[in-house]
Amino acid sequence: MRYIISTLFILALSAQGADSVQTWFKEGSVKGNIKYYYIQTDKEKSDGSKTSAHANAIGGTFNYTTGDLYGFQTGVTFMSTNGFALPDTVDTSILGRDNGVRLENDPSGKIAQDSFSVLGELFIKYTYEDFSALYGRRVIKTPLLDAKEVRMLPSAVQGAFLEYKMESGTRFGASYLTHFKQRTSDAFINIVEHALGANTRLITGEDEGEVIVVDAVYKSEKTSIKLYDYFADNFMNSVYMEAGFKNRLPSQWSYAVDAQYINQRSVGYADEYLNNTGSQTGGKQISANAFSLKFGLGYDESRLDLAYSEVLKDSDSHDALVLPWDGTPLFTNMITSNDLFQSNYGNALNADSIYIGGSRGIKLNYSQTYDFTGVKGFKTALSYLNVDNDKFIDKQEDFNAVIAYGTGGLSIALKGILVHNDSSGDKTGTVSQLEKLTQYRVIANYKF
Repeated sequence: MRYIISTLFILALSAQGADSVQTWFKEGSVKGNIKYYYIQTDKEKSDGSKTSAHANAIGGTFNYTTGDLYGFQTGVTFMSTNGFALPDTVDTSILGRDNGVRLENDPSGKIAQDSFSVLGELFIKYTYEDFSALYGRRVIKTPLLDAKEVRMLPSAVQGAFLEYKMESGTRFGASYLTHFKQRTSDAFINIVEHALGANTRLITGEDEGEVIVVDAVYKSEKTSIKLYDYFADNFMNSVYMEAGFKNRLPSQWSYAVDAQYINQRSVGYADEYLNNTGSQTGGKQISANAFSLKFGLGYDESRLDLAYSEVLKDSDSHDALVLPWDGTPLFTNMITSNDLFQSNYGNALNADSIYIGGSRGIKLNYSQTYDFTGVKGFKTALSYLNVDNDKFIDKQEDFNAVIAYGTGGLSIALKGILVHNDSSGDKTGTVSQLEKLTQYRVIANYKF
């Protein structure tokens, strides 16, 4: 990929004079962040055994994007996470966990607790009026393929992107994606191989594949509509729909109503292979339907949100949402537990909590800012999630508490998490539950 980027870059430069090129760089912009992260995760199994792991890391991102020269821009983002004062048992979710999963038996010796750096973005972009085209690596945020910036670094993808914006507020996009870098990895892996790992050829009939994404997004002052289709030939097709309405009343009250629907189906070779009783899923094709509703009510600096989600049960299929690219779309998603490691290399057919077929989730969230006290920048949030499923021995319950402060580019957050009966499902749909999971996070982030 670097040769293609370099060629396009040189061609763009050669078409312009030296003065224009100098201005192109002078008018560029710099942005990034420096982040410190502490995380501790304690687990307790039903047999009474316990584990504890923690980690410290410092790192962040540094981005430089040139100015506009006859519609052309180019940019690069350096990313780094560096562990320090690490214990014998390390929580690798802020370091190289995905590297550890992918290279577990690799003779190079790379392990999950290694620090790493990577060029997470490297692209050339052309813009003409309301149309833009981009090729390279970039960080994107979509419902099922997301940056997932909840640890040290974001996930990123590689491919070609087209976008057209209309004056009405509607945006149309099309993307051809070939590689994916998970947030705990320094490697851009073929996007389908990342999802299925060593079983890629077994499931799809090919060693690699691509994902084609087409989308339409409309936003106005009160209304929003999102439509996405993600197609991976010989693997699966995913459709995402979302609609929302928000309104502020003459008083200090406001409200919002949102709905979403997700449909996933295995296609082509994978659909035929998964239908065999000896397949990875035990003869069950990917077939999932999920919906979620959310109602929010706000008054001045207070807000209360109530959400409900359900992944429809289908015992004849692998009826769990397949989310290998860091998407956590449901409105009932919590800080942790849900889809935490489904995006690790080769783990696409596993599922967690509200994303397991038959799961019904109810989430309540209360958030509060405190500008009325005269001390601006403080915010608290309390969340509760109840997940029920006929496959569960006991209901799962999540409790999240967040205290945050921000001023200028600096933000500090303290997060506490407690999960009873943390639930996960494997490739065949078999569910296991962890008695208790507690987690603590301290995050200091400075954006510039």
